[in-house]
Amino acid sequence: MRGAVIHAPGDIRLENLDDPKILHPTDAIIRTAVTCVCGSDLWPYRGAEPTDAPHPMGHEYVGFVEEVGSEVTSVKPGQFVVGSFATSDNTCANCRNGFQSHCLNREFMSTCQAEYVRIPNAQGTLVTADGVPGEGFWPGLLAVSDVMGTGWWAADAAEVGSGSTAVVVGDGAVGLCAVIAAKQLGAERIIVMSRHEPRQKLARAFGATDIVTERGDDGVARIKELTGGIGADSVLECVGTAEAMRQALHSARPGGNVGFVGVPHEVALDGQELFFSHVGLRGGPAPVRRYLPDLIDRVLTGAIDPGKVFDLALPLDQVAEGYAAMDERRAIKTLLQP
Repeated sequence: MRGAVIHAPGDIRLENLDDPKILHPTDAIIRTAVTCVCGSDLWPYRGAEPTDAPHPMGHEYVGFVEEVGSEVTSVKPGQFVVGSFATSDNTCANCRNGFQSHCLNREFMSTCQAEYVRIPNAQGTLVTADGVPGEGFWPGLLAVSDVMGTGWWAADAAEVGSGSTAVVVGDGAVGLCAVIAAKQLGAERIIVMSRHEPRQKLARAFGATDIVTERGDDGVARIKELTGGIGADSVLECVGTAEAMRQALHSARPGGNVGFVGVPHEVALDGQELFFSHVGLRGGPAPVRRYLPDLIDRVLTGAIDPGKVFDLALPLDQVAEGYAAMDERRAIKTLLQP
């Protein structure tokens, strides 16, 4: 089969790889319908995370079941399925508590920019759609496997509720999906921090009421101005840099909450500052599996359309261009068609 492999920063290649095989009775093999490039894939692409040796890339996927292990009964060959970037048995204590991304048998997906993928923990990870959805639904369902589920987790962790004011820090695919989540969870006011006009336009289409272009202390001051000097009820941090985290913490009101889902890079918190802020902080890898049935239903019923974050679609053999376009901010998110 063909799959994307990173060799060094800026060096993504499509190569012929061995077809995946069932290694454990809990595995399944799927044929990808569509896959994509994630913003987090840009960390190694930009050299912010080391690439010690060439390795496959990708952790977002939807597709058709090709084969299942002997212990997998929840899905069968031919079915269209959606999974999570973090696999889970969905039965351990952490899974039962709703944190499937911290499953005791968790494995993170890392080979999904390919024609076929082995899914560990398939019994607990894969969720079937109702029949085979039309191809028009595939981008939205693909978003559910990571960025939409992660955006939903940001809103959930920040305790967005009916009538609340939410601030979204970050206008990438996760941040834009966080706008969708905040709107669905009842936020009355959704303030998005963005400097990019096409992303601002999409944020407004998803439900944003205000756009803040300032960053750092100026951005915080603008948030305070918009909220009567108090700050927001909920802040959704969707970037992962030190500046974004500071901006998020300082934009929340006393008693407010920050949900942080951007993978932290060089982020350090001052314990005393956090202590006296009265701001709640929760984050981590999104428990996407918790939300999958609900989000799949919302996509298929048209309640949400997170597939709009894919503003560039390319064949898999142009995966290198997909990375470059996102790195250069010519694209929000690249859809790959095997």
